[in-house]
Amino acid sequence: METKRMIFVILISVLLSLSLPVRTDYVRPQPRKTLHFPREPKHPSLSHQVHISLAGENHMRISWITDDNSAPSIVEYGTLPGQYTFSSSGETTSYNYLFYSSGKIHHTVIGPLEHDTVYFYRCGGQGPEFQLKTPPGQFPVTFAVAGDLGQTGWTKSTLDHIDQCKYDVHLLPGDLSYADCMQHLWDNFGELVQPLASARPWMVTQGNHEKEKIPFFTDAFESYNARWKMPFEESESTSNLYYSFEVAGVHVIMLGSYTDYDDLSDQYSWLKADLSKVDRKKTPWLVVLFHVPWYNSNHAHQGEGDGMMAAMEPLLYAAGVDLVFAGHVHAYERSKRVNKGKSDPCGTVHITIGDGGNREGLAQKYIHPTPEWSMFREASFGHGELKIVNSTHAFWSWHRNDDDEPVRSDQVWITSLIGSGCLAEKAYESSKILVSP
Repeated sequence: METKRMIFVILISVLLSLSLPVRTDYVRPQPRKTLHFPREPKHPSLSHQVHISLAGENHMRISWITDDNSAPSIVEYGTLPGQYTFSSSGETTSYNYLFYSSGKIHHTVIGPLEHDTVYFYRCGGQGPEFQLKTPPGQFPVTFAVAGDLGQTGWTKSTLDHIDQCKYDVHLLPGDLSYADCMQHLWDNFGELVQPLASARPWMVTQGNHEKEKIPFFTDAFESYNARWKMPFEESESTSNLYYSFEVAGVHVIMLGSYTDYDDLSDQYSWLKADLSKVDRKKTPWLVVLFHVPWYNSNHAHQGEGDGMMAAMEPLLYAAGVDLVFAGHVHAYERSKRVNKGKSDPCGTVHITIGDGGNREGLAQKYIHPTPEWSMFREASFGHGELKIVNSTHAFWSWHRNDDDEPVRSDQVWITSLIGSGCLAEKAYESSKILVSP
């Protein structure tokens, strides 16, 4: 009798569970408010908004701001806390934007540095001590990737999740502060990202929110160029809006979606020259970042990257670019290997990751049916992690900010074009496109 009662209870429980509504769709989070930064008085000579970036082989650029125009641009550093056996002096700049005047912006290059080593440093000969870790000199190497950050509650969630990732370099494909001409928001953004950006190199490129051009009053990208100096000179570029760098077997190219890119432009000529010099024996992986995606099945910003794609995709295809990261669309999407608008096993994997946490919210409307080249797409805030394990294999994962917890929602192993044999197949074609005048 007891056994029959237990069976009856189990059957009723099963029937009740089947009758309950089941949540099948993930509820997209709403935008969050811009973070509030209370003004805390600082000594004018003390450094703030500290961030670091790669600056040529075995060197790092330390950038910071002081309110004292006479503060020195000196960085003292060493491998033990409080013991600074080396020092370097750098350069300064500043800018005015309507009624706003920036502090003194310092950029100082330190090195040569050892690979995969923790250094302790301080800026300006006084103030707090920071520590950074240099990237490894060989595989494996891990990149954190997040674009369109802004400075909202979701931005903080994304940064907290990136902080949990054991990454070596942060890649940001445009739209940093969302200052949009309100220059104090650049200062707020610098304070927000300092805990992460002072410890690992942040390599960025510009987005539309960095333009901030007011005709007859201010030039485009003035604030961005002054604050976020990247290694353009070290990579023989004439503009801070496009450059390249190498780290642990990866050649990374940062391009500008908002500067000339046609075949008569300086950027096109520089890209062609840079690609022709890549040594795939030394750097078997080739990665490119820019802001406006070329492959995008979201209704947002549809077709905006077509001009740049028409001009530059043949160069990227000829060179055998493995991965492209873009932002701009406030959602996530990963493609198959593609070229000329369709799947191609020797093409490039395109990833849109403009979902860092901006104030404008998510782009939730996708085109249907899904294009054959699109592998995964979702409108959620989050970040990505790219672990390049060796010369032929990398693991990519995208982590959704699910109720402030990082949930891995997309993942894939990627075989490099070196590993697939594609580069050998098109070597002759590539030499004609990249070497021809």
